[in-house]
Amino acid sequence: MTQRIITGALLVALLIFLMYLGGLVFSVGVLVCICIAMFEEYRALSRAGHRPVSLPSWIAIVASLLLAYYQGVMTIVAVLTAACSITLVLVIFREQPKLEDALMSILPLFTIALPGMFIVALANIPAQATRTVLLCYLFAVPVVGDTFAFFVGSRVGGPKLCPLVSPHKTQAGAIGGMTGSVLAAMTGYLVARMVVPGDQLSLVPSWWATLLLGLLGGVSAQLGDLFASMVKRHCGVKDFGNLFPGHGGMLDRIDSILFVSVVIFSYAVVALNA
Repeated sequence: MTQRIITGALLVALLIFLMYLGGLVFSVGVLVCICIAMFEEYRALSRAGHRPVSLPSWIAIVASLLLAYYQGVMTIVAVLTAACSITLVLVIFREQPKLEDALMSILPLFTIALPGMFIVALANIPAQATRTVLLCYLFAVPVVGDTFAFFVGSRVGGPKLCPLVSPHKTQAGAIGGMTGSVLAAMTGYLVARMVVPGDQLSLVPSWWATLLLGLLGGVSAQLGDLFASMVKRHCGVKDFGNLFPGHGGMLDRIDSILFVSVVIFSYAVVALNA
């Protein structure tokens, strides 16, 4: 437990440092995390007997980062679509083409690469108040929710949430996680109201929008964790790696964040274009 807490604290400190630097440094940091996570998932899928094609995905993730940073997030769609098409062609023209290999090849594109690019897009929102608050929600909602779920679930126990996918998660833990996610979002809102200058308060999400982000983000975080568990169970691995002592691999740490990024980015698109 002590090792898990120390590692978690160091990761939070590193995250705060990267957010402070922002800009290209933060985006490159995201790229590194996404590449490690993709490598871990492709490795797990290969160990499960699949033969995924990964080269188009690697090219797409690097190209997407550069284009998202300099040209805007909409270019990501074209790049990932092209990577998906090329991947399917490469699998189709194999000596032994298999549908499952095609599906497993593009799985990391949509569950890791695309959400990762959403994080880059959020980090490049022009309005500093909006950018900072949404990034805080992005990380606080899943991290605090996961912490609450762990402690509530381990202490309360009770009926399992989804035993065929993750036998250790309980319904009580899920409720605790949702509570933690909402509290994290609302705490972030209250802090933002105190520190953001008055002329920029209109750039901060309203209390009801924050509450909605906490609820939807909490659900998405737990779905991301369950989906990662389903992939690990399919591949026959306990963790995606051992990069972080007590926490597993990179994907074990950011699976819920990736799913929450879809919710936060969707809000940003609607709110900023309203």
